[in-house]
Amino acid sequence: MKHQKLLSTCRLLPIVVIALALCSCSQVASLKTVHPSFQPLVSTDESLRIAVQAIAEAGKLEKKEPLAAIANYLSAIQSSTVRLQRQPQDGEALRTYGFALSRVFSVIHDHHIPPWTTPLEVTSARGTYHLLPLHDAREKWQPKNYDLIPVDTLQVGGTGFKKAVRSEGLGAPLVASLKQGMVDAEKDFQMSGKLFYSDTAVARFEGRNCEISIFDPLMTTTVSLNGHRYPLAADYRTSTAMLLASEKIGSIALARVLNPGKYEHTARIMRLQPYDPNKIPVLFIHGLQSSPETWMPMFGALRADPEIRQNYQFWFYSWPTGYPYFYPAAILRRELDKVRKFYPNNRKMVFVGHSMGAMITRLMLTDSGDKIWKAYFKTPPSQTPLRPDDRQLMEDCLIFKHRPEISRAVFICGPQRGADMATGWVGRLGAALVRLPTKLADVSKRISSFVIENPDHIHAWTMPTSIDTLTARSRFVKAVNTRPLAPGVPFHQIMGDRGHGDTPNSSDGLVPYWSSHLEGAQSELIVPSGHAAHEHPQAMAEVLRILKLHLHESSQVHHGTR
Repeated sequence: MKHQKLLSTCRLLPIVVIALALCSCSQVASLKTVHPSFQPLVSTDESLRIAVQAIAEAGKLEKKEPLAAIANYLSAIQSSTVRLQRQPQDGEALRTYGFALSRVFSVIHDHHIPPWTTPLEVTSARGTYHLLPLHDAREKWQPKNYDLIPVDTLQVGGTGFKKAVRSEGLGAPLVASLKQGMVDAEKDFQMSGKLFYSDTAVARFEGRNCEISIFDPLMTTTVSLNGHRYPLAADYRTSTAMLLASEKIGSIALARVLNPGKYEHTARIMRLQPYDPNKIPVLFIHGLQSSPETWMPMFGALRADPEIRQNYQFWFYSWPTGYPYFYPAAILRRELDKVRKFYPNNRKMVFVGHSMGAMITRLMLTDSGDKIWKAYFKTPPSQTPLRPDDRQLMEDCLIFKHRPEISRAVFICGPQRGADMATGWVGRLGAALVRLPTKLADVSKRISSFVIENPDHIHAWTMPTSIDTLTARSRFVKAVNTRPLAPGVPFHQIMGDRGHGDTPNSSDGLVPYWSSHLEGAQSELIVPSGHAAHEHPQAMAEVLRILKLHLHESSQVHHGTR
């Protein structure tokens, strides 16, 4: 028994080494519920003094008399509104307004009070208020279908969320969590069956009637109140952290290497925000033994910029990374076809790929012709005696055209010509541990007699794993590198040199410069980083620069100045 355990441990060692090399084991997102406290500043204004007192009284009523507590919080909001009408720039009034409005939502959420479809009458010693049904102008958005949770009750942590991403202004930032299942094809583009969006609530009064409106801060940046215009308060990270903390999608990253067939259903394009036809999609593609979680530091850094938020929407391609990368590339093409069908007016996209994700991105910019097919078969598809379904699979993987919906690409640490890690003993043993699904294994057996022998391999041909297609000897890698990138699509490169400053003899520790460098790039940046260069501040700043450059050049094309 001890011998079997030792053998099992030894067999897992190579893939564990690769996993540790390619990703961090730190927790990307964590979430803790907190009870926010209000520390008022000293103010001589009577309206603010009344608001502060109402908040203090409401806090004592929350547990036993929640409706009375809501009435007091509404009184505090109304008193803050009076102060803002006289002094719109009073930061303390804005803070008091936002805190009291957040408490309205926390009391309703904690006590399961359903006020959003019919008016709710609440009474305290401060009087009676009527809380009207929620107002939201967004099509198909039904507030009753969501739990609305104040952001200030959630404490975010984790390596992907070190910095707050928010805007100060009027309102109460919320996380809108979908309570019911998603409808129509929209669910095909979500990261999971759960949905978490960033929203902001704003309250307005007519006498004792209070109407609360819900805004999407990615679509609305300013709101009016009593004739004055305010920036909308917003939080852009908590909803994403809540999704990742609840779903833990990074926890299956290793399993998706070892047994990719079991997780083929996880291969898809996903959104973390409502679709907006006016914003440019940026599609992030992760690498080996990874998941969309790896992009969270860059995602947060980009969303912190108002111009980026105003003009871009962020999507992610998630895929089981044990597959040879030409197979998830074929799946991605189908996903892009689905996007085009569902969003026919979608703007052209910017692709950002890291590691093997950069290799997949390169395939999206490549016209294969018949060159890659000929690297495997002596005869064209129509003359190769394969079963129709086998022929279709191999054609999908080996014969392809560049995608017209891509307008720019960024390659980060892409082993375009292979990586030394994959050719060593760790890579060889790691590849042996990957279990391809029966579907691909059976195809491999059926077509092996028709595949040209590879002089670099002494064994009979079998369907490669992802690690196999990382080797410089891979016939697929060699064939792809004979094909040029599609003309007219600018691309950029970011690599790491671990701070050695020895380019072109540099390496990020896994991928050497000679492998990741492609001629013809519009720009190339070497950052003092290991393989996880996409998490380095200089790389984040470079992607930010590239996206702003893309905005400028796209605007010139749109206005006919180029």
